[in-house]
Amino acid sequence: MFDKRLMALCPESKKYIAGNILFQWVELCLNALMIALIAVGAERLYRRELTPQGAAPAIAIIAVTILIRFFVTRYAVRMSHLASRTVKRKMRELIYKKLLKLGMRYREKVTTAELVQESVEGVDQLDSYFGQYVPQFFYAFIAPVTLFALFAAAGSVKTGLLLLVFVPLIPGTIMMVQKIARKILAKYWDQYAQLGSTFLENLQGMTTLKIYQADEFKNEQMNAESENFRVVTMKVLTMQLNSIIIMDLLAYGGAALGIVLSTREFVAGSLGMAPCLFMILLSADFFLPMRKLGSYFHVAMNGMAASDRIFRFLALEEPPARTAVFPEKGGNFLLKSVSFSYDGEREVLHRINMQIPKDSFMGIAGESGSGKSTIAALLTGRIASNEGVISINGIPLEECSEESLMRGITYIGSNSYFFKGTVRDNLLMADPSASDDRLRQVLSQCRLNEFLGPEDGGE
Repeated sequence: MFDKRLMALCPESKKYIAGNILFQWVELCLNALMIALIAVGAERLYRRELTPQGAAPAIAIIAVTILIRFFVTRYAVRMSHLASRTVKRKMRELIYKKLLKLGMRYREKVTTAELVQESVEGVDQLDSYFGQYVPQFFYAFIAPVTLFALFAAAGSVKTGLLLLVFVPLIPGTIMMVQKIARKILAKYWDQYAQLGSTFLENLQGMTTLKIYQADEFKNEQMNAESENFRVVTMKVLTMQLNSIIIMDLLAYGGAALGIVLSTREFVAGSLGMAPCLFMILLSADFFLPMRKLGSYFHVAMNGMAASDRIFRFLALEEPPARTAVFPEKGGNFLLKSVSFSYDGEREVLHRINMQIPKDSFMGIAGESGSGKSTIAALLTGRIASNEGVISINGIPLEECSEESLMRGITYIGSNSYFFKGTVRDNLLMADPSASDDRLRQVLSQCRLNEFLGPEDGGE
């Protein structure tokens, strides 16, 4: 029911969670005060003792109470927002820093689609955990104890005690559901990540699929994965609805029990009309906090399942620090007995030996799938060889820092990217200080100047 890792991750959220609990408790006390005034007024009205002059102070207090409750509720919502905002920012910072430490080869350990899902929707799921579930978790135990004290003060310890004993049945139900929920939600996120990865892979490889007429096969594969995701989503909803029905029965059954016990004591003469009305109107409040906790629990479990995947990503082993510097002006490449396999079974490259002299221009010809792009990716450090050594001027590429690699060598693949913004914005990414003449020269070299037109100005 409670994940200590998440709380330890962002200790600064604790003060906002405490503030949320405090404001909810104040709201409960104000509600009890308002109901007490209404109950006393109803009794006096029944006994024909209520006068306009006597009712005026009570009405004024009720009006002030409603006004104060309005601001207290707003501050409780504000505390909820601040608690979740802090943890979302912290979690995204950790994911980003971990991604930088893993470097260009992060795809060897996690897919891009999965990473996007975890850092966007997965982190957003923590909003409900910190903003709603955690404060409600503590408040749901504080509220019944407070109401028991109020019931005892009203003159019925017996009714208050019975309701207090009845309250833990709801968290008991939550604990019973928790193990089942964890398994189903873990499967849900696995299917969700798999579907996202398949979609991104198919989208990126759409041209290749069309060329080899394999798009229909991939369409059927994605339909099957979509159906699996639909089935597991329905299982999640079924589990949630069943547990909500049980919690509703307990909550409203407990409220009905409070009403019956209060009425019996009133009929027996051991309880006055005002205390009886007070307890009848507040009986539901004994169980509503726990009932709300149950609702938040299902939303929070989704966040906790997402956090399990995020923590698994954050726990990935990081590559050792590399301190060698890739030569800025290039050098002689040497590939010695280099082998590589993507899946660990079929070798794309087998014991390749190759030398690429400095300032040379070399082309590699071969049929599709023979390893041309793989060699280019190995030379730029985007992937690591399974066997053999790749070096430049005698320096193993594996020992060169990623920063120096990215500064000294680049890879231009078959996929082109145009980032959001103007043509000028995209060109200035390579050289922020480039003049307009230099930009026109680059466009001319790429044969894009006629396409864009002289009046375009790169905009």
